[in-house]
Amino acid sequence: MSQGHILVERTGAAAWVTISNPDKRNAMSLDMWRELDAAVATLETDPGLRVIVLRGAGGKAFVSGADISEFGTLRVSSEVARAYDAAGRQAMNRLRAVAVPTVAMIEGFCLGGGVLIALCCDLRYAASDAVFSIPAARVGLGYDWWAVKDLLDGVGPSVAKEMLFVANTYYAEAARSVGLINRVIESEWLLGEVTEIVARIASNAPLTIRAAKQTIAELVKIGGQPDTDLCDRLTAQCLDSEDYREGHEAFLQKRTPRFEGK
Repeated sequence: MSQGHILVERTGAAAWVTISNPDKRNAMSLDMWRELDAAVATLETDPGLRVIVLRGAGGKAFVSGADISEFGTLRVSSEVARAYDAAGRQAMNRLRAVAVPTVAMIEGFCLGGGVLIALCCDLRYAASDAVFSIPAARVGLGYDWWAVKDLLDGVGPSVAKEMLFVANTYYAEAARSVGLINRVIESEWLLGEVTEIVARIASNAPLTIRAAKQTIAELVKIGGQPDTDLCDRLTAQCLDSEDYREGHEAFLQKRTPRFEGK
């Protein structure tokens, strides 16, 4: 039975979500997928929350994929695997759709489902020693279309095919060069740099960030036309907000604005 858990720590306007199963390089069990979904569901009801950070416990891995010790029972066939796959999909859908920005802070191994979790986040910052791979082809595991879609959106079809066909390893700089991550940061500076980025996000106008995130989601969604009326409403909400007036006044007064999300 897995001893892994999802831990949540609130620091100011940020929530730090730690994927903790260090004895297995933070491999995700069925219970952990369900805990991740529940944690994000709780966080998205918090009106004071401005940003969510995901990281792995122990500093040696972000997430090393699925807990392979469960494969013999929970993923023994496509029919049996439905509950496991549904739990993973639900957790990642919720993470992808949460209104506030999400940041992945990646150290060490980021493999399989770990890559997918990272791709569900809006921003991805990796330590210089991070390594990325999707080794599904080495164990005969197929990837669902929605997981492949996240990979396509992140790195494009050519790199996605290489990752899935060759099951090769991308070191941090190579991962950055193909768009898998935003930046590479020296390992000893990663926490400090991410903390600073999170603080900057939290200090910016939340309605503006929310409008930008939702507009981007509309423009890249699967099939159909983007809801441009929704995008227009979100933009108008920003212009009609108290935050916009605060931002304008702060600029004229040469002071730091204090945004309330109203």
